[in-house]
Amino acid sequence: MTLPTSIDVIPTGTVGAMIDGVDIAAGLDDQQFTELREAFIEHGVIFLRDQHITPDQHVEFAHRWGEINVNRFFRPVDGHPLIAEVRKDPGQTRNIGADWHTDHSYDQIPALGSILYARVVPPTGGDTLFTNMYRAYETLSDGMKDTLHRLSADHSSRHQFGSLANIEGDTHDIGTRLGNAEAATQDAVHPVVIRHPLSGRPALYVNSDFVLRLTGWTDEESEPLLAQLYAHAVREEFQYRFSWEVGSMAIWDNRATLHVAANDYQGELRLMHRITIEGEALEPFVPA
Repeated sequence: MTLPTSIDVIPTGTVGAMIDGVDIAAGLDDQQFTELREAFIEHGVIFLRDQHITPDQHVEFAHRWGEINVNRFFRPVDGHPLIAEVRKDPGQTRNIGADWHTDHSYDQIPALGSILYARVVPPTGGDTLFTNMYRAYETLSDGMKDTLHRLSADHSSRHQFGSLANIEGDTHDIGTRLGNAEAATQDAVHPVVIRHPLSGRPALYVNSDFVLRLTGWTDEESEPLLAQLYAHAVREEFQYRFSWEVGSMAIWDNRATLHVAANDYQGELRLMHRITIEGEALEPFVPA
């Protein structure tokens, strides 16, 4: 017998769903968590509002999703080394995550996703946009799909977080929030079209932050095709824009979405706590 659902899942459009009926501080029973996870798998990103949790409760909730990935480059929250601080102070002009990307694609086993929780938000602005990489794949021509099925891409952390990124020297702005450049040694090769490890669906898996080139291609050969794929992936009809409130939470799937943080709140504080969850190795999608 199928039990009645205990949470409300309201799709937000092409990507994402708003979740009602969940109070993380009070705890989730097994059925609620199963339904939450199923909504995450189906919609790519789920949003919760009015969650009033402590950092310890954030960590406890994250452990239900899997092993926590301790970020190498973000400053941790004081007293809570498993939580990364995503911060922009009023005097800083640059924000973190300002380009469309998916987290940790430079790892050989990329992260499942992230759980981002809003502590302080500006009066206006500071939204996060998500785009649906299932739809990005589905709307390609058959000829392009056939081409991409045979391709992989080289991903790396070096140019974003390593010494070439000049994070350490940028002490006024990004450098106060990111560091540990010597740890930016990650290189990985992933299929351009992956078989999602949870849903089994094909998804486009490239992003402009961490992809260097198509594997076996020169930079000059790779650039036009990658630029076309990046532009296609972030078409407006694939997107949803989430406006944050204090106590809001977003849980996104790094294998099914890209995201970008809007930088439209100069002179204001925005403080988020992020926990990233370990994932599984990625395999290419092989059409039947």
